[in-house]
Order: sequence, then C-alpha cells, then structure tokens
Amino acid sequence: MDKKELLELIKEMADLPIGELELEIDGVKLRLKKAVAQPVAEKVETPAQPVPTPSLQPVSPTQEDTPQFPPDAVVIRSPIVGTFYRAPSPDSPPYVDIGDVVEKGQTLCIIEAMKIMNEIESEVRGEILDILVENAEPVEYGQPLFLVRPLS
Repeated sequence: MDKKELLELIKEMADLPIGELELEIDGVKLRLKKAVAQPVAEKVETPAQPVPTPSLQPVSPTQEDTPQFPPDAVVIRSPIVGTFYRAPSPDSPPYVDIGDVVEKGQTLCIIEAMKIMNEIESEVRGEILDILVENAEPVEYGQPLFLVRPLS
C-alpha cells in the first residue's frame, strides 16, 4: 500500500460511521481509529451555601480562576481536544451568536482534531448567553464553550 492509497483510505474512513479499522496487507498491519465527538452538556447548579475555605490555607490559583456561571445555564463543553471554529469556513457566517435561540441537535461550532472536522451540537433548546472561546483558539477536553439558557 503506497502513501496515496493510505491517504485515500483515511479520507474514506472519515466519512464512514465506523470508529476503528484494522487491515493486514502483505504482512503489514494497520490500525486506524478516529475520535467520535459527543458534546458534553451539564446543568450548573449553585450550592445552597458556599463551602468555607480554611483560613490557614491560601486559596490556590485554580480555585480563584474557576468561572462562576448563572445557576440556570447549561454549559456546553468540548468533548475533545482540538481547534474551535465558529463557522464552517472563513467566508461563512458563524453557526451561532450571543442571543440566538438554538434547537436541540443544532450545530454550534466545529472542533478540528487531527484534520477531522467534528460538529458540536446543542444538547438543549435554548438561548445562547455567552460564547466562551475565540475563533481558531485551541480547546481542551471538558473546556466550557457555550452558556445556554434552556427554553421550553
């Protein structure tokens, strides 16, 4: 199998609904896996009473940097590590803007990982309260991307 055939196989696999492929050709074993993006949405709840911080221990920077989200907001988080894109191409308008009402299953953004464009969809019907990432910015697994106020 030459490089051209291998690249064609990788492109074909990206379009198929399979996550893993194993081949053995002329004694050469090849295993291809692709990331399957599943958006992670969680309901943010505010505790009834704040948890007291011991006075003798300093507060770590990670605790101070933890963002506080509105109690009624759903946080849409990145399901994978990659690059965040607000639009399908540089010349296209963004999928969503702050204030837009989105439907469950509607595409909110794309996260590119290993040259695969993964569409991230809304888990809820609601209003976009905030977009927490800039276009073309790298994102980490579990990083908050959007705040959505659920609507019925």
